[in-house]
Amino acid sequence: MVVDILVVVGAVAIAALLGWFFFGSRTASETTQAGGVQEATVVVQGGYSPAVIQARKGVPLRIHFDRREGSDCTSRVIFADFNVSKSLPAMATATVELLPDKAGEFDFGCQMGMIHGKLIVTDNGAAPEETPVAPDTAGGVFSREEEQPADEATPRIDRAPAEAEIALFGGGVSCPTCVVNIERALEKLPGVEGVDVNFAAERVKVIYNPGQVSTGELVPAVEAIGYGAQLRDAEAPLQETADKEAEAHRREVNNLTLRVAVGTILSIPIFFGSFPEWFGFVPEFLTKFWVLFVLTMPVYVWVGWPIHRTTWAALKNRTADMNTLITIGTTAALIYSVIATFFDQLLPADQIQVYYDTAAVIITLILLGRLLEARAKGAASSAIKKLMGMQAKTARVVRDGQEQDIPIEQVQVGDVILVRPGEKVPVDGVIEEGRSTLDESMVTGESLPVTKAAGEEVIGATINKTGAFKFRASKVGKDTMLSQIIKLVEQAQGSKAPIQRLADRVTSYFVPAVIFIAMATFVGWYLGAPETPLVLAIVASVAVLIIACPCALGLATPTSIMVATGKGAERGILIKSAEALEMTHQLKAVILDKTGTITRGQPSLTDVVTTNDMEEQELLRLVASAERSSEHPLAEAIVNGAQERGLDLVEPTDFEAIPGHGIEVSVDGRKVLAGNQKLMTDRSISLNGLDERGQVLADEGKTPMFIAVDGQAAGIVAVADTVKETSAAAIAELRELGVEVVMITGDNRRTADAVAKQVGVDRVLAEVLPEDKANEVKKLQQEGKLVGMVGDGINDAPALAQADVGLAIGSGTDVAMEAADITLVSGDLMGIVTAIRLSRATMRNIRQNLFFAYVYNTGGIPIAAGVLFPLIGVLLNPAIAAVAMAASSLSVLSNALRLNQFR
Repeated sequence: MVVDILVVVGAVAIAALLGWFFFGSRTASETTQAGGVQEATVVVQGGYSPAVIQARKGVPLRIHFDRREGSDCTSRVIFADFNVSKSLPAMATATVELLPDKAGEFDFGCQMGMIHGKLIVTDNGAAPEETPVAPDTAGGVFSREEEQPADEATPRIDRAPAEAEIALFGGGVSCPTCVVNIERALEKLPGVEGVDVNFAAERVKVIYNPGQVSTGELVPAVEAIGYGAQLRDAEAPLQETADKEAEAHRREVNNLTLRVAVGTILSIPIFFGSFPEWFGFVPEFLTKFWVLFVLTMPVYVWVGWPIHRTTWAALKNRTADMNTLITIGTTAALIYSVIATFFDQLLPADQIQVYYDTAAVIITLILLGRLLEARAKGAASSAIKKLMGMQAKTARVVRDGQEQDIPIEQVQVGDVILVRPGEKVPVDGVIEEGRSTLDESMVTGESLPVTKAAGEEVIGATINKTGAFKFRASKVGKDTMLSQIIKLVEQAQGSKAPIQRLADRVTSYFVPAVIFIAMATFVGWYLGAPETPLVLAIVASVAVLIIACPCALGLATPTSIMVATGKGAERGILIKSAEALEMTHQLKAVILDKTGTITRGQPSLTDVVTTNDMEEQELLRLVASAERSSEHPLAEAIVNGAQERGLDLVEPTDFEAIPGHGIEVSVDGRKVLAGNQKLMTDRSISLNGLDERGQVLADEGKTPMFIAVDGQAAGIVAVADTVKETSAAAIAELRELGVEVVMITGDNRRTADAVAKQVGVDRVLAEVLPEDKANEVKKLQQEGKLVGMVGDGINDAPALAQADVGLAIGSGTDVAMEAADITLVSGDLMGIVTAIRLSRATMRNIRQNLFFAYVYNTGGIPIAAGVLFPLIGVLLNPAIAAVAMAASSLSVLSNALRLNQFR
């Protein structure tokens, strides 16, 4: 009875100590001061972290609120004592500036009064005393202070925020709790304004103030908590960076392979020797406890070192992760076994058992799971490797009249490059000589080859199919379209979807909670087991620690995002962020800009109507020849249309432009008059029914041009901005997906209605000024709909930014693509359909992954704790728990990789 009481008291005391250790109060200290301004960063996620900020009186204070949630409660922060109220946008950082002109303690909080923080203003420059504050689960209170050394040559000042990216490697980053730990470690650095860690992509994106922190301080901060890291060189060629990371990944896989091999070689005899009653062929010496101890120690110490190293580093920072659970579980099994081996007199005779197999086999299985995960992650990121593999290795450059093959890295802007049939285009440029057909499917997603001639742009990494041509390089290195696509895909794969943020937040509480559950399991079995209570208590609690590892939860979202964004890039759909990918599946309305989106964006010849006295080919030849001297876009469309039909044009004479009406010109000695109906009326030319035909063409959204030859009406030539071939089909499919399609244009109502009727759009917003497009998006959002906007021009950029999801046509302007969340490289509206379907498939896949992960943990922990033992007499072996944990992670990875089958 006394022992039982001691066990319970001891468990309560340890639980209280762990509660303080993980969630206890920290100390408040001064803000960072740079350039005469005090600065602090507060993470808003279910509360304020830090919850206490300490500043000095009379020095301007700037607080960056990094809001990582979308709840209404935290959408505003209020400092009532300083008359400051600031809106905080969801998933973004907002800055509050105030002057703490009075000393004391001042509360701040959200607009609903549910979330609270405290600003402590001191009245002197002395270091404040440590002040205990309320518990905080996301890293304690703000406690960083930076004093400039007197001999420092360059004081730290405010500068424009910069971005750095860190690659994680060498193992250890094995669960979403690791993500939280890395984010906390970096956020403690002065000048770090934002951190985004992607577990599956093994990337850390850091936004920082170069005047307060250098990139050289970022990697040591990550390494200090036990994780391998290296800075990604933003200036190095993408292939070089990828090669370095591939080499680091290869070393990691090789290291894990060696450790798993050693662990397996030693664990097999340990396992056989631990159960001689099962395996009669086991030699007697292998059943000796001290032999098992000797075999186990290399596995525990060397094979398990990556796990233990990260555990100790995390505990030094008063945090815990998956590695902590494994280390505690295997250490408990090892210590009990060592006592049973060398100090057996301390244990009851019926409880002298060893669990060396538990320590050795669990560590080996855990590392085997990580090895398989590392290889699977490589498969998930195959899209980047595939994109990089598309680039040509060399280019045939013409310099000083001589052709020479040079490495792609040596190509310069302005170089003239020769491309022969079957070769890849090395870089982006403009054709100067020759004509050919190119396969651009790897960039645009379009399967049909396109014909290019002099004056047209070519894209690096596309394949020349037929003729040879020369082009002048316009973009090289990291400026090429392929490099920009790779960068965008990497950016999207490294970003977090809102659905993942919930998982990250849960895991920050999860590991400590599992430790408490394991302790409760231990006490419950020790007090309630009918026999060998200590043995059963250890087995059950270790099983809880092992089976509860939240690896699958950490892989559920980012792995699917990685695969999906890669598949999108293969189809010519560039997704800027995981948030955009998640949002797209919820779209209820899509606004399509008419010109350049539904239509081609440039006029072309559509109709040639003649009278009985004039043949169609002859009429077109005369009109096109007449228009050769005009610079009007409609004239250019007529000339191009005639040339495409193979007509031989002649130079006109006596050209006269009639402003606002048309032209009058001589062609082959014949007087040609071309213009609007008013011009014909002014010249008293009878149209003989052509006016009615012209009205029909106008109602179809076309621009009719009336033609008279030698004073007699000869016919009509019509020009229009023609609809893209796939627009009608894409709009029909959008409607089948349950998405309302709206067309917006600055054109007149008649033209807009004609195009809308042609493509099947019911709702038309016509005669909308460019500056009013964003307002139209707002109006649709006010109807309670999630709105996507598709456009291609500079005037579409505000509307693209206003929309919940902005989709830019890749053939449009850079400004539009910058403002958009998704870029359709080919300009084909079927890309919208594909983007929505891909988003829906991805979210379905993520939900399946989360289901697997949550069901595994919620079902596995009670089973490991022993709920089935009273019913069927089964207690889960910790080694089986390790197998189940690895199987859970692999099931999530395998399910995510199914997205590679998306079509």
